[in-house]
Amino acid sequence: MNLNPQAIEADIAVRFEALAVNPAQEYRFSVGRESALALGYSPEELDALPDEAIEAFAGVGYPFAIGCPRPGEAVLDIGCGAGMDALLAARWCAPGRVIGIDMVPAMVARAGRAAANAGLDNAQFRLGRADSVPVQDAEADLVLTNGVLNLCVDKPRVAAECYRALRSGGRLQMADILLESHVTPEEVADRGAWSD
Repeated sequence: MNLNPQAIEADIAVRFEALAVNPAQEYRFSVGRESALALGYSPEELDALPDEAIEAFAGVGYPFAIGCPRPGEAVLDIGCGAGMDALLAARWCAPGRVIGIDMVPAMVARAGRAAANAGLDNAQFRLGRADSVPVQDAEADLVLTNGVLNLCVDKPRVAAECYRALRSGGRLQMADILLESHVTPEEVADRGAWSD
């Protein structure tokens, strides 16, 4: 397994570019509507969104389990992918706004198309990295991430960016996967690429 940070990031970008372009392809990780339903999203939530946002969804949990954005809030979705969580947030926080950030150009484009198809003009999407988020300090009331931190090489830097972006009293709602301490390096190598 190559642990070079640039190689890891390049591999992750290639995998998620492929998902953005061809979500129907088989992946080693769960994607799409059935995955979202299994994670706790309701059929009603998904039915309110364009398929373009749902079919390339690759989250690992339901970040809204502890609460939804409130009307008027500013929401930042780091690693927004195809925009499913960002678009749900945009529906709930209106007249507030949502900024989705992703490092994969095809995902940013897909999310933008999904927002346009949903008629959600309070959601915008930007190309950017989780460890260098292109927003001002204290811009968000709520920062969301879903299956992103586990893919990041510099986790402390990403956590610092989340908190930099939050206003005083803001919230971080994260869904992610963790590697338990008893897992050996050999078991990690056997699992496959960093982004599997």
